[in-house]
Amino acid sequence: MDSLFPDAQPRQSKAAPAPLAERMRPRTLDELVGQEELLAPGKPLREAIDRDLLQSIILWGPPGTGKTTLARIVADTTKARFVAFSAVLSGIKEIRDVMSGAERLRKTGGRRTIVFIDEIHRFNKAQQDAFLPRVEAGDIVLIGATTENPSFEVNAALLSRSKVFVLRGLTADEIVVILETALRDPDRGLGGEHVAVEPDALRAIAIHANGDARVALNLLELSVAAAGAIGGERRVDVSRVEQAIQRRTLLYDKSGEEHYNLISALHKSMRNSDPDASVYWLARMLEAGEDPLYIARRLVRFASEDVGNADPQALTVAVAAKDAVHFIGMPEGNTALAQAALYLATAPKSNAVYEAYAHAAEDAHKDVAQPVPLHLRNAPTKLMKDLAYGKGYKYAHDEADAVADMSCLPPALEGRRYYEPAGRGFEGEIKRRLDGWEEIKQRRRTTD
Repeated sequence: MDSLFPDAQPRQSKAAPAPLAERMRPRTLDELVGQEELLAPGKPLREAIDRDLLQSIILWGPPGTGKTTLARIVADTTKARFVAFSAVLSGIKEIRDVMSGAERLRKTGGRRTIVFIDEIHRFNKAQQDAFLPRVEAGDIVLIGATTENPSFEVNAALLSRSKVFVLRGLTADEIVVILETALRDPDRGLGGEHVAVEPDALRAIAIHANGDARVALNLLELSVAAAGAIGGERRVDVSRVEQAIQRRTLLYDKSGEEHYNLISALHKSMRNSDPDASVYWLARMLEAGEDPLYIARRLVRFASEDVGNADPQALTVAVAAKDAVHFIGMPEGNTALAQAALYLATAPKSNAVYEAYAHAAEDAHKDVAQPVPLHLRNAPTKLMKDLAYGKGYKYAHDEADAVADMSCLPPALEGRRYYEPAGRGFEGEIKRRLDGWEEIKQRRRTTD
């Protein structure tokens, strides 16, 4: 091999060790920490793996919860041929080649092929479709791993032929166990390196990891590497961990399911008049980098949908928060959004506006478009007047209490009520007005 530096002598160097997270990857099901609800002895998934009877499955869960590890354990224990794909690196040609090989292997040797697809949600529809005939024929057993909701990211036909197993994020206690194991293990971990990590520091790492074992082990390795040796021993305390963290990266994908989970949590917390939960979910989204104007738009919608006329000021506050964020930007705009979210959470609630529009829209769609009654039409020309446009119209300001006994709906919808004020907040006053006006109209009908 030619060198860019001809005078330099090649040196033999020892390969750098793999990262701690990779070295500590569990090799058997018994080494796995967490997911007992799926992998404890006697559970169906555990039995299928132990007995080498696994059928096509989708492993869905956050990063660092054991999806790839589980696939590797299957690879080590199965008698079937095991092929791993990366959705980032593999194309349709590689998929077809493997599928053809799997078909030949089953027909000639009766041997199964297990195909593991990491990040299956990154495969497009055509790529996913290439697996379907072989799954249906029994040539392959598919193991797909994804951080995204399979309902949205995996083809329905492929999903219907697979069992979905949901892996949860690891608890802080489980991550502490993983870290302690890494500190004790002299072969793959840090057990031979004279390291001392304070319990509070381990807990800080576990909390920062947010359920991700890989993040926790990477942070432990970084903290130990940065620690100075005292008396031949590297000591890691909370301050050392905080220096390594600098800033916590929150689990969030602005185009993925977590985005919708969090905005749903914000909406439902405000709807349930819980200001503490509302500001928490708002902060979670903003601190993870969510577009503040997206949140502002959702607050404006909430103001009409869930507060409505129970507090008409709610819409004004929400729109003002949107303008404030647009005007001053972030991070200063976070308090404007927090103010609006707290106002909406503590406002009286009514979905009467939302229901009124929904029922009116339903009638507008399901029936033949009703003509506007003649008495509600303007008559700017003589022909229109001759056709009775505007005839019978009663000018409300000429009537007592500024209310005319006149229907404004098409005859086919006469008497229909779309808006039913809830009676909470300002809608209590609106309800009082509507009831009073209805009494006036009824009284006039009986006297005419």
